Order: sequence, then C-alpha cells, then structure tokens
Amino acid sequence: MNVHVAHQNVSEAPTARALIREYDRVRQTTLALVDPLNAEDCQVQSMPDASPVKWHLAHTTWFFDTFLLSEYTPQYTPFDPAFRVIFNSYYNTVGAQHPRPHRGLLTRPTLARVLEWRDRVDEQMHAAIRIHADDPRFVARLELGLHHEQQHQELILMDVQHLFWSNPLFPAYCEQAIPLEPATTSPLRWVAYAGGRVRIGHESGTGFAFDNEQPAHDTLLQAYELGHRLVTQQEYLDFIDDGGYRRPELWLSSGWDTISAHGWQAPLYWLEQDGEWHVFGLHGMQALQAAAPVSHLSYYEADAYARWAGARLPTEAEWEAAARQQHSWQERPANLLEHSALRTLPALSQDATGSLLQLIGDAWEWTSSAYAAYPGFRPGAGAIGEYNGKFMCNQYVLRGGSFATPASHIRHSYRNFFPAEARWQFGGLRLARDAV
Repeated sequence: MNVHVAHQNVSEAPTARALIREYDRVRQTTLALVDPLNAEDCQVQSMPDASPVKWHLAHTTWFFDTFLLSEYTPQYTPFDPAFRVIFNSYYNTVGAQHPRPHRGLLTRPTLARVLEWRDRVDEQMHAAIRIHADDPRFVARLELGLHHEQQHQELILMDVQHLFWSNPLFPAYCEQAIPLEPATTSPLRWVAYAGGRVRIGHESGTGFAFDNEQPAHDTLLQAYELGHRLVTQQEYLDFIDDGGYRRPELWLSSGWDTISAHGWQAPLYWLEQDGEWHVFGLHGMQALQAAAPVSHLSYYEADAYARWAGARLPTEAEWEAAARQQHSWQERPANLLEHSALRTLPALSQDATGSLLQLIGDAWEWTSSAYAAYPGFRPGAGAIGEYNGKFMCNQYVLRGGSFATPASHIRHSYRNFFPAEARWQFGGLRLARDAV
C-alpha cells in the first residue's frame, strides 16, 4: 500500500529536523510491516487478545492525536470525534473504549479512511514538532509515542502470525529470507555469576525508559548460573517425548489446569504431521529446526520445562545483572526487527568466549519474577499514568527482546510482561540454577 508522508521543511531547526526524521522513520517502519498484507488481512481479529492490523494503525495514530496534537495544538479539530472512543485501548481517564474482543467488527472506518487519518496526523505532527521542538515535556511525550508505536510493530507481527495460523491454508506473511539449512548447536554450558549487591533498573537521565523500569535500585543476589544460550526446539521436543505434558508433577497447579482445559500437547504453532513436527511462523509452515530456539511458550510451559531439566527460570534481577556485566547493548549484532530474519536463529555453534549467547533478539525470555512495582515507583500523572502501572497484577516479566523487537527499542532494563497462560508472543526461555 502506498502512503503519502509529508516531507520536512529545509528551513527547520536542526532539533526539529532530527525529531521529524525519527518520527517518520518509526511511522514508515510500521507501514512497511503492513505492506505484505491486503485489506482483508488488516480487518480480521483472530482472538480477543489480538487486534486487527487496521486497529493497530489507528490506535498508534490515536496516541499522537490524543496526547500530543489535542494538548499542544490550539483550536485543534479532530479528524473524526468518534475515533477518540473506538481506537482508545484502555485509557479510562480519556473516556470510553470500544470492547477489545469486538475490534474486528469495526468494518468502518475503512482501511483507506484510517490511512487518510494517519496521513493527516503525520502532517500535523510535523507542524507541532517544528513549534515545540525545544519544549522538553513535548519531546518526552513524543518519544513515548514513538516507543509505543514500536511496541505495536511487534504486536502487529504477533497478531498476524496468529491470524494466519487460524487460516487452514497456513499462508506465509513473508518469503523465506534466510535458507533453512540444517544447523547444530553446542551443548548447553553454564555461565557463573557471583551475585552480591547489584543495581538494576533505569538510571534517570540516561535516555528513554518506560516508567515501570524505574527507579534504579540495589538488590541482593545469591551466586547463580545461567545457560549460555536459549533452549532449542530439539531440547523442548525431548521434553515432549519424555511425557512432559502428561506429568502433573512438573507443573504448577494452575498450569496443569490450563494445559488440561485446553488440551495443550506442544507449544503454540507446533503441528505433528505424519510423525514429523512442523512449526508455523511468519514464513509459513516449516519443518522443526532442531537448533533454533523454541518460542511461543507460556510461563507455565517454560517453568515446567525448567523443572524437568533440573533447573529453574532466572529472576529478572539475575538476567539484568548478567546482561549489564556482559553486554554494551550496541556492540554485537543481534536478530532484531531491522535484520529482517523474522524467525528465531540457532546460536553460534562455535563460541569459546564464556559469555551468554542470544541475550537480545530471537525470543523474549520468561523470568520467574512477577510483574510488580520497583521500590519507589510512582506512575505518571493523568492518563499517561495508566500506561504500565495498572497492569502490575497476575503477570510475569520477560526480558531480552525477540526477532520482532526494534533494535532502538530494547535495553538492559526493559520489562515486558504477559499473563502466565499467554503464548502467542515470541517467548522462549533460558535456564538458570543456583551456583553449585
């Protein structure tokens, strides 16, 4: 689909030019992710937890319309006042919302109308940026909006994959960009960490972070070890073949209830055909890749596997402390969205550095940490305060990013979170254990 993006004015101040350039980069990335889809693909909602692509395009535009243009543009005239309700996600202080499970019923406005609105908002945002580029509060709100859109870029891919999985034709979102050649991986080894007093969380004044990553604080860790790579599809298949889904002693009580109620026998998107396992992804149905990381696990499945392996899941503090000790976050290439692999990749089979592999990208890593407020956490004032804090209940934290996470969006302190039963996200696991 071809979408007009207004060009910046050459007379703009350097700060405004840079902000507009970043705004356009993020907004155009979203449109590029939608390019392989047709209007019908963008309309359908495959389950209550997912959203139609058209809704993602509209909601990310709604954010800029509601929290920047409406607040910073005098006499602002909304494109369509009804959009304030139907594309509101969960901001109760903004007003009413259309029920989430019924987003797929919004056949109107059309996709073309949503894209027209998106164009209009982009033009008005360019004008607003030129006026307010020196206002720190405006710039902070703009930055939040861009990171919010980057979250929805990953959500678009998650939701499209589930949508296409629900289609008996199993259509592919994209062509296979990387040859699916047989690969081997090194046996799992353990990397030791001394523990002690460590500092985690985002330090204020050091770049963007969501409020749930703050404040930075000290915590005490006992000595521990982490697996040097993510658990592979073959290793998880060994768990299945050993009766992992039939052994209640491996499962949390609510996890056993969940797999029993839903009849789970394998990760989401795994399908056994003629005695062979296949895995459905954004490239369509493919043979199981033994050395590639397993993905699309619930917390319950990750926890059960770890128990079966004689290990456990890491805490989020253990994960972050190890990441900070090893990774500058910019040094090494990683399988993130910009690399366009759009699937998990095997770890390097030859690695003698004694470091962790696949620390960022490939798959989000479940931790054993409940999603809760850090000591001293205070949500922001007004509607923006609803962004994260109100979800700090009945969720677990994931760390590290996936192949669908934008590179400029991920950092050591990033806290993703999902309910224990969720598994349509790109979530895998890394093993941990107490120091031996």
